[in-house]
Amino acid sequence: MLHPLSICLPLILAVVLMVSGIAKLRHPDDLSGWEEMGVPRALRQGWLLTLHPWAEIALGLAVALLGRWPGLAAGVIATGLMGVYTVLVARAVRGPEDTSCACFGARKAVTRATVVRNVWLLALAILATFSTWWTPWIGGALSRAAMSGAWGWVLGLVAAAVTTWSVTRDGPTSEPDSGVKESESEELEDLDYVRTRTPAIPLTLADGQVRTLRELSFRTPVLILAVSDTCGACHEVLPRLPGYRELLPEVEIRLLLASSPDRTPLTEAAEPQSLHDPHGYVAETLDGMWGIPAAVLLGADGMLAGGPVVGPDEIDAFIRQMRAELDSARA
Repeated sequence: MLHPLSICLPLILAVVLMVSGIAKLRHPDDLSGWEEMGVPRALRQGWLLTLHPWAEIALGLAVALLGRWPGLAAGVIATGLMGVYTVLVARAVRGPEDTSCACFGARKAVTRATVVRNVWLLALAILATFSTWWTPWIGGALSRAAMSGAWGWVLGLVAAAVTTWSVTRDGPTSEPDSGVKESESEELEDLDYVRTRTPAIPLTLADGQVRTLRELSFRTPVLILAVSDTCGACHEVLPRLPGYRELLPEVEIRLLLASSPDRTPLTEAAEPQSLHDPHGYVAETLDGMWGIPAAVLLGADGMLAGGPVVGPDEIDAFIRQMRAELDSARA
């Protein structure tokens, strides 16, 4: 009879890989996120970014359904992948700047807990790889899932619990708590939000002019939407842009793009012109603007007024909260 761990470990690894792939499909990363995590430039390709979650799902299925030599090969690939992930997060933690990753879909800060999680997943992949040798060629661990003794199942469940804990116990999300604060001259009220001065970050407008964030928000509040044409989640936000501008006529909404005006189809030449930040000054200066899509509100008094928030749903709620606050002020 096969030892239960030879069944449990490959199945746990398979679930982790498939959950990771599905999460990435639901919350796609972008090439700027890969760059932030230190992925080598040669691998930062759009087609690899698109293929990545599907490859994780396929690899998970292979680990679960193949045994002997095919299963061993799938396990070796999974072990190599976990090893690469572990090296990337360990380097990110040792780096001088805070880093976030979309390891399991939603972008979260990389911490020592992330490294511990990945070391565990690497150990799990190594053990699962050896275990697949004792499972059938076709069907793998899944076909023998019922053939195990009681103590082995207990150990397998403990391994599953540790894996679940290590995956879910991550660092704080990279989206700080949002707040909305608008200037009195624009009928905007103070909320419980710690305000700081809008940084004088130089940005290029669509027409080539260079202006700072502080200058742009001198006369009216400005909502900055950081997006990218290679970001899957951004394609949820971009179709809503006309509606957001109609909903908030008191606020100037501008796109913030990481590419030069002539290198992205999202450039907006008409007012309010898009802002272009190819050097990443905004992400380096404003805490919480690591991921995209993201939004931050600049007050007309030269102070940050709300956000940043990250994610399509968070941005939508942020904007609708602003509308509610404006309506409350008028009432």
